[in-house]
Amino acid sequence: MEPEAFFPQSQRIHSMTSLSAHHVGVTVRDLEEILPFYRDVLGLSVADRFHVGGEAFSDAVGVGDAHGEFVHLEADGIRLELVEYDPAARATPAGGLNQPGVVHVGLDVPDLEVFANELPDDVETLSEPRTTESGTSILFLRDPEGNLIEILES
Repeated sequence: MEPEAFFPQSQRIHSMTSLSAHHVGVTVRDLEEILPFYRDVLGLSVADRFHVGGEAFSDAVGVGDAHGEFVHLEADGIRLELVEYDPAARATPAGGLNQPGVVHVGLDVPDLEVFANELPDDVETLSEPRTTESGTSILFLRDPEGNLIEILES
C-alpha cells in the first residue's frame, strides 16, 4: 500500500527522507550485570559510556526525575544502546516474538553453526539453528534479562 493511503500529503513530515539510523536501544535492569554478555559473549565492542539526567531528559523520556546510565556498543556499523534507568519501572514478563510491541536485535554471523556451538551453556536459546524457507539460517536467544536477540546467517 502506498504511503499516501496512510498519511495524506498534508500530514506527512517532509524531512522524512533525511532520516538516518542512529542506534537500537535496549532498556536493561542492571547495566553492569548485562554488559559482559553483550561484550564478552556476543563480542561487541564498547564505543562509549555516559550518564544523562536533568529536567530536559526527564521531560523527554516522560519519567519524573529520571536519569540513565548508557553504554553504546558497536556491531559492524550498528550502534546498540544499553540503558539502565533510575527510577526503574516494574519488570514485565518477557514476551514471545509474536506479541505486539516485542522488539529484538538482529546480528549477522558468517557461520551460525559455529556461533551456536561456541555459546556458553547457560545462554537460553529458543531452538537450535534453523534454516527458513527464505534460505536464511536463524537462531533466537535471550540475554540474561530476557531480551530477544536474533543471530542470523544470510
